[in-house]
Amino acid sequence: MAENSAFKSFRNTPSDFMDEALGGLVAAHPYAEWHEEGFIGLLTNDGQSDDSEERVAVISGGGSGHEPMHAGFVGPGMLDAACPGLLFTSPNAVQITAATEWADRGRGVVQVVKNYTGDVMNFTVAANSTNTEVKQVIVADDVATEIDNDDSPGRRGTGATIIVEKIAGAAAARGNDLEAVASIAQRAADQSRSMAVALEAGHLPTSGRKTFDLDEGEIEVGVGIHGEPGVERRSTSDKEPSAKALVQELLEGITQSLDDADVETADAQVLLFVNGLGGTSELELDLVFGEAVAQLADRGITVHRGIRGTLVTSLNMAGISLTVTVLDEELTELLDAETDAPAWPAVAVSPRYSPARMVDDVEQPEDGDENPWLTAFVERLQESFDDLTELDRVAGDGDFGQNLEAAFGDLQTPLKGSDTALLAFFAHRMLVRAGGTSGAVFGTFFREMAEAFEGADVDSRKADASEFATALADGLSRGVEAVTDLGGAKEGDNTLIDALAPAAAAAKEIDDATSIDEVLQHVFDPAVAGAKSTRGMQAKKGRASYIGESAAEVPDPGAIATTWLFGKAPVDEF
Repeated sequence: MAENSAFKSFRNTPSDFMDEALGGLVAAHPYAEWHEEGFIGLLTNDGQSDDSEERVAVISGGGSGHEPMHAGFVGPGMLDAACPGLLFTSPNAVQITAATEWADRGRGVVQVVKNYTGDVMNFTVAANSTNTEVKQVIVADDVATEIDNDDSPGRRGTGATIIVEKIAGAAAARGNDLEAVASIAQRAADQSRSMAVALEAGHLPTSGRKTFDLDEGEIEVGVGIHGEPGVERRSTSDKEPSAKALVQELLEGITQSLDDADVETADAQVLLFVNGLGGTSELELDLVFGEAVAQLADRGITVHRGIRGTLVTSLNMAGISLTVTVLDEELTELLDAETDAPAWPAVAVSPRYSPARMVDDVEQPEDGDENPWLTAFVERLQESFDDLTELDRVAGDGDFGQNLEAAFGDLQTPLKGSDTALLAFFAHRMLVRAGGTSGAVFGTFFREMAEAFEGADVDSRKADASEFATALADGLSRGVEAVTDLGGAKEGDNTLIDALAPAAAAAKEIDDATSIDEVLQHVFDPAVAGAKSTRGMQAKKGRASYIGESAAEVPDPGAIATTWLFGKAPVDEF
């Protein structure tokens, strides 16, 4: 029991997992039906593979755990049947034989087979056990297992498999004969190469075990889709590799293998397939796709078609694989052909890449002398982005420090410019760059502060203490009112208002200060007391209000940051 409890998964009993999971897969698949012989076939009404004219059929299969491959690609224009094995285990020859005979429409069957020993053996036994005419297409695209040894089983079959299934299915759908379908599909396989990298191992849902051992801080370059070793297990404790460096390494192996096989990549038009292995976010895949498009262009290789998605998985492994297929006119036509297979993605046509940067042409003020007041504020923020983010991981959604960094991280100090110009600039940065609740709230606050200082025609660089105190009191009061109107927060709700309201009240009481520093200190002390009071409060506004009691364990990070407008106190003092 202890072993299983170490990893959480959705299951009933391990022994029933595959039966129940495959049942659910079929239920969710618009073109699938389960056959008790052990395969998923194209949905029919009369027990036949379809009611169309005679044509070549295409089947595939392999161990489960790689979904949506292969079952997700059963559909018109792609696979007629898929044979699922147990987790990471080849389907047996009986399953494959039954699927082959059922799918036969009178013109033979193409078997798309990944180059794994168990897969090849069982598909071959099946081919030899039936009177159906069968042609096999072997997919061997994984350059991590490219060994110059006649005794080697050769490259593993990985990401290119679904590309070959698409090409074969489209060729069969347009009416090509058995020999032609197999020949075209094999050409696609031979002109494809893949390589993967794992950041974290996947987990078997039927047990408490990981699919392979990968220590904290290690990555596996060239990992197989079952977690097999790659070309190198590498520690990242000294330096975490960039996406750019990893993509470069994978593409170097891929292009070199193609060139060595006399599949010319120079000036080639290719399909780029960026695949998630099950535990990689869509945003990370997007980043890798853009990086790969750019790097291939730098190599003189044109990405003619592009696919980005989680299509050939290794359960929930965190990692990616890259596949490059050198295209010709016919392969492109077949790749573009329509299919209703549910997992087949939209294919990008001639993708081009550049970072999607938001236009922000408001420049940092550089007017005159240094502004000591607001320079000190920004420097306090810049020293504490990580601390604020860590607090917000408990009290909110963990993005507060990151939002402040987006707005203030690149500012060069000392700041120059008037209070009005800099405060207006802060408002713009928070509203445009930070986003989220904090962007709207702090952007509104700084905008009110800027208007107050502009209306009073006060600049801390040359104003006397009394003038500055009056402008500050007006700005803080306006800020409290505007922020309250915006989100409804008031004192006691565990927000920045708990620091801002006491500061505003204190500023109104100043009548005898002799310096700007004295004004700020007078306001700073009640602001700090207000920020400290948020520790132990139950949040009533913002993301922290959704979290409940755990948010009460820490002071509000927005309130802490507010105090730094007036003075310096480390995060751990709150």
